[in-house]
Amino acid sequence: MRIGGRIRKGALLSGAASAVLMVAGCGGGKDFADKPRPAAPVQLTGVITASGVTVSPHKVGAGPVVIIVSNQTENSHTLTLDGGDIPPVRTGPINPLDTGRIQRTLDPGSYTVEAGSEHAVSKEIPPAHLEIGKPRPSSNNEVELP
Repeated sequence: MRIGGRIRKGALLSGAASAVLMVAGCGGGKDFADKPRPAAPVQLTGVITASGVTVSPHKVGAGPVVIIVSNQTENSHTLTLDGGDIPPVRTGPINPLDTGRIQRTLDPGSYTVEAGSEHAVSKEIPPAHLEIGKPRPSSNNEVELP
C-alpha cells in the first residue's frame, strides 16, 4: 500500500509542478499585449497603354497596398509610385505583356503611378492618380489571412 501511495503522491506533485510551469508561461507581459493588427492589404490592378497608366480602384483607405500593373505597350517600362511622405518607389523594367508589382503601406494623401522608359518617346505616357483616404480598420476579425 505504501508504494502505491508514494507513486500517486509523486505523480500528483509532478503534475502540479507541470501545471504551474504551463500557467506561468502563458501570455502576459508587454511583448504580447493585445495590439490591433494592421488592415488587410488591398490589391489594386492597373495597365500601361500608349494612352496612359490606369490603376483601379483609384481611391482606397490608408494601409497596406499591392499594385499590380500589366504593360500592354510595345516597349519596356519602369513603374514609379510617388507622393505622400515616402520616397519614390520604382520597379525594374516591365517587359511588354508582362506585369510589375509595388507593395507599400500608404498614408493618406495623393500619389501618382508613372510609367517611364529608357528610350526616347515622342509622347510621354500620362500617369495614374491615387487618392489614399483615412486609415482602413484593423483586420483583427478577418479570418483566413496569412
